[in-house]
Amino acid sequence: MNADAALADGALILPDWPAPSNVRACVTTRAMPGHSLAPFDRFNLGTRCGDVPQAVAANRAALIARAGLPAPPRWLRQVHGTAVHEAHAMPIEAEPEADAAVTMQAGVVLAVLTADCLPVLFCTDDGSAVGVAHAGWRGLAAGVLEATIASLRVAPARLLAWIGPAIGAASYEVGDEVRGAFVDAEAGSAAAFVATRPGHWRCDLPALARRRLAGAGVARVEGGGFDTFRDERLYSYRRERDTGRFATLVWIA
Repeated sequence: MNADAALADGALILPDWPAPSNVRACVTTRAMPGHSLAPFDRFNLGTRCGDVPQAVAANRAALIARAGLPAPPRWLRQVHGTAVHEAHAMPIEAEPEADAAVTMQAGVVLAVLTADCLPVLFCTDDGSAVGVAHAGWRGLAAGVLEATIASLRVAPARLLAWIGPAIGAASYEVGDEVRGAFVDAEAGSAAAFVATRPGHWRCDLPALARRRLAGAGVARVEGGGFDTFRDERLYSYRRERDTGRFATLVWIA
């Protein structure tokens, strides 16, 4: 399956955002033909979720042609933090420990892996810089989106953002500690939580991301209409604890 075929049958998802024509992005799905067996079938790209390393390596190698990438993605060692890796033309050998990446250079493919957490894409309005962030609730509350925006080194008003597939509010119940991490810092965040039972809340991660982006000055935000828990094309840790990871990728052509 090449990139055109993957798009045609829905195995690749393209962001619905008004990015400049030289900015390319996509999201992989488990529907792409890959080498991972159950419960990771088929196109798992995560190396730290229990899949056979050889299968993950084969999937990552196949991803380049299947998604039409100009180069192998710059994978990160994600730790639910706020560090941002600035990716240059010359790759480093080890995966940097970071939860976001930015680049101003064409042909450098940025990527984050998720399976319920929130992937967020960024680009400048002239296509001169792109970024991607992995925002689970911890990273989101700690400021990973704001750190990514700062690393892009342009006025936030010049940025476009796209909120990728993550667990939806109807599927994501959290405890008081998660709500407190947001509401204690910004009372208006309470609007993203709905009580379900004592000490538990439905949490709207995309809504929280929109609030954080707006607070940082990013007004043009698209996406947010997926639910990984309910969409069988996508991996979901809450749905299946033993599961793979899909990738959200962006690059300058």
